[in-house]
Amino acid sequence: MAAAVAFSFLGFAEYNSLTEAKDKKNEPTNVIMMVMDGTSAGATTLARWYKGENLALDEIVIGGVRTHSAESAITDSAPAATALATGHKSNDKIVGLLPEVVNTSGVAAVNPEDAYKPVANVLEGAKLLGKSTGIISTSEIQHATPAGFSSHTAHRSNYQDIAEQQVYQEMDVVLGGGKESLLPGTTKNSRVDNEDLTKVLDEKGYNFVETREELLKTKSDKIWGAFAPSALAYDFDRKATSNSEPSLAEMTKKAIDTLSKDKDGFFLFIEGSKVDWAAHANDTIGIISDVLAFDDAVNEALKFAKKDGNTMVIAVSDHGNSGITMGNVNTNSNYPEISVSAYVDPLKKASMTIEGALKQLKADRSNMKEVAELYGLDNLTATEMEALKTSKSLQADMTKMLANRANIGFTTGGHTGEDVFLYAYGPSKPYGLVDNTDIAKTMAKFLGVNLNKTTDKLFVNARESFEKKGYKTRIDVTDEVNPVFIAEKQKIKIELPVNKNVAYVTKNKKTYTKKLDGVTVYNSKDFYVSEAALNLSK
Repeated sequence: MAAAVAFSFLGFAEYNSLTEAKDKKNEPTNVIMMVMDGTSAGATTLARWYKGENLALDEIVIGGVRTHSAESAITDSAPAATALATGHKSNDKIVGLLPEVVNTSGVAAVNPEDAYKPVANVLEGAKLLGKSTGIISTSEIQHATPAGFSSHTAHRSNYQDIAEQQVYQEMDVVLGGGKESLLPGTTKNSRVDNEDLTKVLDEKGYNFVETREELLKTKSDKIWGAFAPSALAYDFDRKATSNSEPSLAEMTKKAIDTLSKDKDGFFLFIEGSKVDWAAHANDTIGIISDVLAFDDAVNEALKFAKKDGNTMVIAVSDHGNSGITMGNVNTNSNYPEISVSAYVDPLKKASMTIEGALKQLKADRSNMKEVAELYGLDNLTATEMEALKTSKSLQADMTKMLANRANIGFTTGGHTGEDVFLYAYGPSKPYGLVDNTDIAKTMAKFLGVNLNKTTDKLFVNARESFEKKGYKTRIDVTDEVNPVFIAEKQKIKIELPVNKNVAYVTKNKKTYTKKLDGVTVYNSKDFYVSEAALNLSK
């Protein structure tokens, strides 16, 4: 019995103990797709020990996911998100486009002329079926993973394009950071086209909220929450400083409550972004902080799914990161003698992540002792204190010091290529060892989405298609940050601005605006437009 209890605690609860959802065929289907970015198995294991009880995730672990990209065993978040959202492998840094390079075994080659062609994601397919849609992230909402479910661009750093496409995708709920990419300004990701996208959101009927209180109070069916200029705080730091940002669980619940009003069902994407950032920094506390925050959000999703009965919940990591382990060189020969408390107790002393703690540090480092204690580094020796006060790589030195105290190991500050756990619940859920592209296909099938047909409907090569109809075409780059595709024939002129879901049609000197099914995408070579744009030529 003791062995069985221990086995269950470690997350391997018997399958028969799960309360599975019933497949209610006559009700609308919903999918809640959740990604904990850059989370290795070592991270969830440590978070479970830290918490002292099972995670919500443990109840639904059902398999594994292969994460490689079209070109490498170790993927970047952009092609990983593309695979999860569209069912297609892609290349490093590419979002929502087909790859140029395919050299990984088992990945189908791509016709050279199709390189960088946009492919539809599950969210776009769900939207065409009339379902409500939403995305949530604790990073900038324009970051690679949420971008993969809502945009198409040749490089994940193109926040200008990603932000504009997200606004014109007209999703019902968008919650996260990244306010600076909606507004003109002088900061890193401010808009260079001088467009104020918050005004566009207002015109489109969104309730634009910027605090936890505003989010929880709104009754709107269309919500855009921008809770920070860039990324949100780590959950431990949010709690320690009592800032006004909502938790990931609160955003998840609000989004579900809002989207589930739609009689046609919904698709919701949720990312716990900063586990990845913490792993890059080898910040053990940051990893634990946001694994647990993500797990709280999973709990909210499962509560809804169990009650609803026709909602599929999938939770995965897009890739591993850092090679985090319980055990390091300190434990080479004596690990049988080391109790769980030897790993966890040093970590319990921290109240903030390394990012949060260092934000409290004075320029002259006169409060180094207090800041170190915020990160769990108490009882520093005079030598250790002096080393920190004079350190030229303070963040790295502090994270190494805490990891050493807790016997935590890291192999890298980058991504890793191991398989990750697959967590899933609900009717038609995936199981076993699957490829990341299979996740998109499983979600699409459950929702009734045909991804290939959706791609054909949303992304037609504009030049080829209009020229077949006898139009002369050109790309107007008078405004170099806002190129426009133009097709002209006799007295008809059709203008298709990049990243928007609108067309401007001039006939007999009269101009009117037509709304399209999806956004217009420019990959620096070709424009791809909604099939509906071609019908404007009639």
